[in-house]
Amino acid sequence: MNATRSVGLRQWVAAFAGLLALSAATDSGAADKPWQTLDNCRYFERPANDGDSFGLHCGRSKFVLRLYFVDAPEANLNYGERSREQALHFGATIDDTLKAGYRARDVVRSMLGGAFLVLTKKANAPGRSSEPRYYGLVQVGGRYLHEHLVAEGLARVKGVTTSMPDGEKSRDYLKKLQALETQAKQQRKGAWARSTR
Repeated sequence: MNATRSVGLRQWVAAFAGLLALSAATDSGAADKPWQTLDNCRYFERPANDGDSFGLHCGRSKFVLRLYFVDAPEANLNYGERSREQALHFGATIDDTLKAGYRARDVVRSMLGGAFLVLTKKANAPGRSSEPRYYGLVQVGGRYLHEHLVAEGLARVKGVTTSMPDGEKSRDYLKKLQALETQAKQQRKGAWARSTR
């Protein structure tokens, strides 16, 4: 192989590895932190609540929880570029994507109407909230909330990942979530309803 091809191949491999690292963002800040289980948690209303980020009261703690593994459509155009990127992913119009964002927010509010379980490593999740903001998982009736959102076409598989509380590696778990997303797409659920993809 000549030197030019060798350099080109190395650059391509480096670029691919960089993209792979970005697409599989992991919660390295919490890798060594143990999972904490918070029971009897309650949803609380705040203007910025949406399908993947919402206010919670767990005991005496009040914080915003950002779901691991998923990105729900925005319910407004405060993050216009993100809304456009989400619309492209779902093959939908911005208007249809925003409507799916409203539905995701409403489904979360409805599902979290009673007490539920939160699993978190209390890893800081960036955001604009004045309250503490952590990544975590929510269990309602024995099922993970983020799985329900993906299965209903109200969130896509994207975001910060981590190993699961039962020890399952994130790369293995992501395959299951991708299968749920593929099924929602095939069944034209949620944001996939009028998809051109």
